[in-house]
Amino acid sequence: MESRVLSRATTSIPSLPQLRRPLRESNVSSSVSMRPIGAVGEGGNLIWGRQLRPSLLLESSPAGKREILRPSLAAASSPAEGSDSSGDSKIAPVGFFDKNPALVTGFFFFMWYFLNVIFNILNKKIYNYFPYPYFVSVIHLFVGVVYCLVSWAVGLPKRAPIDSNLLKLLIPVALCHALGHVTSNVSFAAVAVSFTHTIKALEPFFNAAASQFILGQSIPIGLWLSLAPVVIGVSMASLTELSFNWTGFISAMISNISFTYRSIYSKKAMTDMDSTNVYAYISIIALFACIPPAIILEGPQLMKYGFADAIAKVGLTKFISDLFWVGMFYHLYNQLATNTLERVAPLTHAVGNVLKRVFVIGFSIVVFGNKISTQTGIGTCIAIAGVAIYSFLKAKIEEEKRQRKAA
Repeated sequence: MESRVLSRATTSIPSLPQLRRPLRESNVSSSVSMRPIGAVGEGGNLIWGRQLRPSLLLESSPAGKREILRPSLAAASSPAEGSDSSGDSKIAPVGFFDKNPALVTGFFFFMWYFLNVIFNILNKKIYNYFPYPYFVSVIHLFVGVVYCLVSWAVGLPKRAPIDSNLLKLLIPVALCHALGHVTSNVSFAAVAVSFTHTIKALEPFFNAAASQFILGQSIPIGLWLSLAPVVIGVSMASLTELSFNWTGFISAMISNISFTYRSIYSKKAMTDMDSTNVYAYISIIALFACIPPAIILEGPQLMKYGFADAIAKVGLTKFISDLFWVGMFYHLYNQLATNTLERVAPLTHAVGNVLKRVFVIGFSIVVFGNKISTQTGIGTCIAIAGVAIYSFLKAKIEEEKRQRKAA
């Protein structure tokens, strides 16, 4: 009824349609302030495919309550393009997911954890009968690249063009991503999954050291102190780890260093391209970087007996399906991590990332029946607690920086 009255009123006053739009725009511009978020320099993350897409923030009150303007709502609140001057614009109905954003975010977290746990379990099972981490690393990236190419072909998402300048910026990021990915898999193949993830809990320590001594950024003393439990916990776990060997330990440490440099180069490779396309291009470059060492280091063994032994143990169908699904789970859990980061604040994502590592360690111990000593268990808990404290403090500092810039 109300829309009909408005429609009749607008037809009786011809000048009203011309007055409505400027009035709306002037009101919006005077009452809100808009700024992009998710830039790498403001605590966003370029990779894992991960520079956040710029979003418009609505400063709805002096207290700083913020609301992301979604395209569907923005479109619904303005007259439809191409509509006639009678003003018959219909407001799009709000769907179930729009009414329950917390439910959608919870689903993203669940799928992120679920896919990550499944990937780690399936990955380790493959290494138990096919111990060739360089080749498996290539498969991870290859399946992901095929997935990206198919997605581009159907327009979900639409492929973003890339020029030589952006390519030069992404190559160092992709090379560090490739090295970190391969060395992580070498560690997964050599030691227990739980132990590799315990060592990888040291990654924040390397990030802080690189920020302080390479980028010249001042790290608060509180952040350094929060890293002490991480170092102590990893040391305790390593000393009594039953599956310990130097190959697994050193590979995990190299992975930490590689991902640290990837973060540094990511800050230099700031781009307006959406996260899905950035991750796709980085995966393609990383794939080409991983193929030569896999051929050189594992090619002769694979051709002589590697493939034959795996097929003899589990059969050709299971062997191929395992490789396909482990690659698919690897790509999807990374993409879900990106999508989850885009929906929540950095602090929430940081806490979620710590809990994810706890889930992976716990499930791997249960599934594989890994025996751990009491000291290893205590050390792992101390390390995870340290990472949680560090993540909380760092996210809080980044949020304060953003608030100061906004002010």
